[in-house]
Amino acid sequence: MTNRIKILNKKITNCFQCKRLVAFREKIAYQKTKRFINEEYWGKPVVGYGDKRASIIILGLAPAAHGGNRTGRVFTGDKSAEFLIKCMYKAKLANQPNSDHLEDGLVLRNVYMTPVLKCVPPNDKPKAAELKNCFSFLTEEFKSLTNAKILLALGRIAFDACLDLFQLKRSENKFIHGDSYQLNKKLRLYACYHPSPRNVNTGRINEGMMLKVLNELKKV
Repeated sequence: MTNRIKILNKKITNCFQCKRLVAFREKIAYQKTKRFINEEYWGKPVVGYGDKRASIIILGLAPAAHGGNRTGRVFTGDKSAEFLIKCMYKAKLANQPNSDHLEDGLVLRNVYMTPVLKCVPPNDKPKAAELKNCFSFLTEEFKSLTNAKILLALGRIAFDACLDLFQLKRSENKFIHGDSYQLNKKLRLYACYHPSPRNVNTGRINEGMMLKVLNELKKV
């Protein structure tokens, strides 16, 4: 299982298929942002991270421009990661409440996190063809994580991408926070609002809501 993931991750990090995404991720890595001006950015596709024997796979849409695209790890080094990992720690799904950089000691328990789209898209809006290009990687991840039973999609786009991947109708499987749908005999898809700063600041999702979802997944 571990070797299969390693081989897959090497393929992912060496991918240059989507020219628009390649140009954008490298532009960000070169121009940087002021608060991280002295850091070396990753600027490549971002692979999954966590427990390879996990029952739960958490799906984000894509790496954050100055989070995963900077640090090289999904949900690391940005405000969304700050909120999510703190909640995962409180739900005892992580060994610490922070996810800052590759060497910070973060260990996930029964959870594997991965982005649906492996590269950061402009304005956080991927094109359908770009998502489709990444589906082969996502499918291989699902096959490699043989103990997985639950997919937790953070945000509507990640949720809809899963429906498209499994060829399920969006009209029959609507994105409603906390609801779930059976994808196949093995996997069940759960919907959750994305822990973005905008959603957190407006109260669309809060710590209590996030913990409720995480604790429910643990029971399942």
